[in-house]
Amino acid sequence: MRIGIGVLLLICVSVSPVWAEPEEIEKKGCRDCHRFSSEEKQPASGPDLFYAGDKFHENWLKEFLQSPKVIRKVGYITDPGFPSGNPEVSQPHSTLTHEESARVSTFLMTLHLPDYETGKVDDVPLSKGARAQAKMLFERNFGCIACHEALNLVGKVRGGVSGPTLVDSGLRLKPDWVFHWLKSPEKFLPRGRMPVFNLDDETAIRITKYVLSIRTKK
Repeated sequence: MRIGIGVLLLICVSVSPVWAEPEEIEKKGCRDCHRFSSEEKQPASGPDLFYAGDKFHENWLKEFLQSPKVIRKVGYITDPGFPSGNPEVSQPHSTLTHEESARVSTFLMTLHLPDYETGKVDDVPLSKGARAQAKMLFERNFGCIACHEALNLVGKVRGGVSGPTLVDSGLRLKPDWVFHWLKSPEKFLPRGRMPVFNLDDETAIRITKYVLSIRTKK
């Protein structure tokens, strides 16, 4: 009986799900634009995906891969043409079927940074007053509106386009990732253009919650 139990346990361990890289990543040429490991060479036209599971909401990824939308209007910052506003890489993002997007999204959710701290941002929304203060920090104190699109008081899109749009970012980005990006952007992108503000945790949390509340839809 003990041998039987041991064999059964071995079989259970052996068949535990291991998410292999889906064939679509190779077929669609995803590595031409994205890194899936920090050891890979930085391409010119897309964000790193080796921490996609920490950064993105899976449902947003599935929808995006089926119907891609422009997140960075003037291209990605590693593109040689980025500073002039004329990106050299202008090809549209590949479109995946429902089944393909599900496979790729599931795989991307398994990609995480080591020793990544979670639970920094709770799900309690900002009060009306706290949101107004956070909006002032975002727009005036730190000038985030110069590089990122947000919404004005009547819900119209306004702001710069050199950074990714933050409209509906709460559907795209996870709170802890935004918090860590605000605190230490150089850890994710050493040669990026995101300023290092040396924010304390409380301020970073307030701005994170504000950023994720910039929505045109629920």
